[in-house]
Amino acid sequence: MRMGELAARAGISRDTIRFYEKVGLVTGRRLANGYRDFPPETLPWLHYVRTAQALGFSLAQIARHGEELRDQPDTAQALSALFEEKIQVIDARMAELAALRAELAARAGTGCPLRPARPPARPRG
Repeated sequence: MRMGELAARAGISRDTIRFYEKVGLVTGRRLANGYRDFPPETLPWLHYVRTAQALGFSLAQIARHGEELRDQPDTAQALSALFEEKIQVIDARMAELAALRAELAARAGTGCPLRPARPPARPRG
């Protein structure tokens, strides 16, 4: 399928497909007239890529995991494991953000919010 048709059916731009091709997410072949031609399985793969991005996976993660998933006997189980890992990352990040929010809230309204939380200890002498 040519790039224009693929872009229209996938709901993405030709530039996006070109970028994905540049980074190795999709592969097309050049026809004699210079047009790119993509195999039919590229369309569901692009839907997978867009969904994975919406779920917070980077293009590098998608490329790496896509290759791993193709070799898995049970793709659904492998995807569930990836989602569990992503949930753990999100939970850790949420805890970091909550701590950061608490620190900002504690400093808001103070004389100089950029001073260290505790003044440095004075040397005794």
